[in-house]
Amino acid sequence: MDIKNAKFHLSSPDVTKCPATGVPEYAFIGRSNVGKSSLINMLCKSKKMAKTSQTPGKTLLINHFSMDDGRWFLVDLPGYGFAARGKEQREKLTRLINDYILDRQQLACLFVLIDIRHDPQKIDVEFMDWLGEHEVPFAIVFTKADKLGPVAAQRKVDAYCRELKLTWASLPPVFVTSSEKGKGRQEIIDYIFSINAEIESNCRESGGGSGMTEEEAGDPSAK
Repeated sequence: MDIKNAKFHLSSPDVTKCPATGVPEYAFIGRSNVGKSSLINMLCKSKKMAKTSQTPGKTLLINHFSMDDGRWFLVDLPGYGFAARGKEQREKLTRLINDYILDRQQLACLFVLIDIRHDPQKIDVEFMDWLGEHEVPFAIVFTKADKLGPVAAQRKVDAYCRELKLTWASLPPVFVTSSEKGKGRQEIIDYIFSINAEIESNCRESGGGSGMTEEEAGDPSAK
């Protein structure tokens, strides 16, 4: 299975302004300059779906991208860390991220991006621990695998996972990607479609339907 079409839908300053649809959302987050926008572009087979920048921390809004005529969404969240920003803006972005992750009922899975070249960083591990404490469904996505050889990349992933297992009973799904080479694209898309299928099956069993498309719910970006 694959994405049939994708388009930018809406940028929101906080979770209350996000699209009023009932379809699954898959959000992407990571530290600044981890390759988030490039990964989204790779998944959508577009060079400009999500804006990339050499300046870390440029994403300041919740950006929704409509997939398959609004049947589900990819969401680009601001990065965490914000070392170069003032205290007030850091607190504002932290609230924005936390509110989306904890309050957005449509969130089906959060993809946490990790630069494969780095050893486990405290800020990433603490963020994933926080997700676990709040029972947020998430997966780990290692980015920039093309920067290492395949053997070195796998060693990094194995070492990272071994360290996480020291404190975690089990690991979430793990993906290894390269936006330059297209590596990991189909695996992530297959995982998303498997969750969509499970959600649709559960909705049919409960008699609740499979959620609204953006056409059925109305297009908030036109307001």
